[in-house]
Amino acid sequence: MTGCGRKVCPFLHLNGRKGAVPPMVFSKAAPFVTSFIEELNKSIEACKPGHGLSKIQKGWLSFCIMGVIVTNSVCWARFERAGLGGYSMAALCWVFRHAKIPWDLLLISSVGVILAGFGITEGSLLLDDTGKGRSKSTRRIAHVHKIKDKATGGFVMGQEIVFLVLATPKITFPVGFAFYMPDPALSKWYRQKKQLAKGGMGPLARKPAPNENYPSKQEIALRLLREFKRNHPKIRVRCVVADALYGSKHFVGTASKIFDGVQVISQLKSDQNVRFKNKTMTVETFFSTYAATTETIPIRGGEPVRAIVASARLHVCAHGVKRFVIAIKYEGEEQYRYIVASDLSWRTQDILRAQSLRWLVEVFHEDWKQYEGWGQLTKQQGEEGSSNSLILSLLTDHCLLLHPEQTTRIENNLPACTVGSLQARVRMDSLLDLIQELLASENPKKMLSQLSEKVKELHQLQPSKKHMIGRDLGRLEPSPSLKYKAEKAA
Repeated sequence: MTGCGRKVCPFLHLNGRKGAVPPMVFSKAAPFVTSFIEELNKSIEACKPGHGLSKIQKGWLSFCIMGVIVTNSVCWARFERAGLGGYSMAALCWVFRHAKIPWDLLLISSVGVILAGFGITEGSLLLDDTGKGRSKSTRRIAHVHKIKDKATGGFVMGQEIVFLVLATPKITFPVGFAFYMPDPALSKWYRQKKQLAKGGMGPLARKPAPNENYPSKQEIALRLLREFKRNHPKIRVRCVVADALYGSKHFVGTASKIFDGVQVISQLKSDQNVRFKNKTMTVETFFSTYAATTETIPIRGGEPVRAIVASARLHVCAHGVKRFVIAIKYEGEEQYRYIVASDLSWRTQDILRAQSLRWLVEVFHEDWKQYEGWGQLTKQQGEEGSSNSLILSLLTDHCLLLHPEQTTRIENNLPACTVGSLQARVRMDSLLDLIQELLASENPKKMLSQLSEKVKELHQLQPSKKHMIGRDLGRLEPSPSLKYKAEKAA
């Protein structure tokens, strides 16, 4: 999972068509999926005895993870069709809504399975948030609000999720998440402030006090860090890396204390004030006259990149303490970005190497949205619907790490496979398993006939509104009795 899904080579000459999508069917869960669920159950039992998964729940989870991989969605109707009726849509939905599955333990236990399976003892925690667009009329899906659309620069209705990702020397994978919802009262106050600035009428009301029911993204991120510390105390955290949104005094100081003074790396805005030799100025002004050097920096331990770098230990006024501040401009960039670090004892090059890890969160977001179901089709309603379906998607991410081909590569220090290529391999393997099961049966012809009837039953053809057969379109021709109207007009 170290590469970007866009570089995955498509299947060539499948069914005579270049780049055709592999068939989306499976008769049973792949062995590595069932093994993952068994290990997950053991981890849940170890964490909370007596709260393990029942046989039905394990079978349901295995089927759903296989469904996410094969259909690239979290959709019960698609699961039913792809699984050839192994579970009905109604049964899948009922278990999701009513079965006593320990959802609060699933992701925690799954992270434990991955940590133990790969012998991971340390890593860096990366924080970032991402959004998923929804319909304008969405009302029953939780946490939907107006979000910024980076593609168009406008606004859409959608959900925002803060992710905590662990980057280790071997693998990178998600370890926590939480939905963000802005405080309606605070949003209303900001709208009034904006209208007043444009010349609107009326005095500005007092800014509403923080509402604990609507925590900020920084508070959510700190909560995720605390939960990781509590659930996985044996993991040594090397550093915490986040973007400029998390560069406040409160976040940097608190995050560092959570892990006993660990390095926290974020960014400062160009207009943020710093103090040097009793002179206060913006960080941009300070580094405009400060000596910079050209450095060669290995990005994420890989190919070195040239950059113009300047660094100093400065008193950051908004933080009230001295921080390590670095101005960096990579080759081809026009503007500096300003990195801030809490631990003054690190070297400049080590801070920059750690900060470059933040890009791995972007890779995870892209893989997760494109290949792991939740970003493609998921319409589960309510708070539990959104949260639990997202857990299913993240369990799929963890499960793919335990694919035999993936684990073999990681254990032998070879480049790991992309999520897209693993997904395509599992799809083809499931089809081949179905064919092998068909050929090994006592009466292949009868089994093929039964399979054909099942496919026709599940994949029913739907009427199209594009074609006009059976509809009355009217005469669509001139009326002889009205020709005089045309002649008169001429």
